[in-house]
Amino acid sequence: MKDIVKDIGFRVKELRELSDVTTSEIANDLNIDEEEYNQYEKGEKDIPVSVLYEIAQKFRVDMGLLVSGEETRMNIFHITRAGKGRFVEKRKGYECEGVTDRFIQKKAETLIVTVEPKEETPLKNSHPGQEFNYVIEGSLKLYLHDHEIILNKGDTVFFDSSYEHAMKALNGKQAKFLAVII
Repeated sequence: MKDIVKDIGFRVKELRELSDVTTSEIANDLNIDEEEYNQYEKGEKDIPVSVLYEIAQKFRVDMGLLVSGEETRMNIFHITRAGKGRFVEKRKGYECEGVTDRFIQKKAETLIVTVEPKEETPLKNSHPGQEFNYVIEGSLKLYLHDHEIILNKGDTVFFDSSYEHAMKALNGKQAKFLAVII
């Protein structure tokens, strides 16, 4: 996993440099500390999917390019077989499987997110756009802005992802949900 984190950081740095953007400018655009951003580029810290998505949007590239290093090329359809997506750790306690990384010029990012049970309240994040979540397995508590919402298998939620949000697995069991980021 550490090599993947370094590879993604290298690709982000290369894209930033090719775009003639400073680390200070991008950190400011992402609303994060420049030191933290530099850790992402050096591969010292895993880039959360929400931040990676914002970077891809800023530089007008497909997030699949940043994750895989390969240009997306599927333009009619893309199939990801069970368990064969690109795995990225969104942040501690979240594992994301990108399931549409090879489709060119897609309008949404689609991930299967696994949340491990933890006692503490997860850190919230935010990103531009909207998000749709469908609970595949288990139960989750969605922290969204000033709300706490319980979601069970089969439940869905659609929200403005510019508001801070996070998911917590409930009942001491892992949970999975499909996330579509638009």
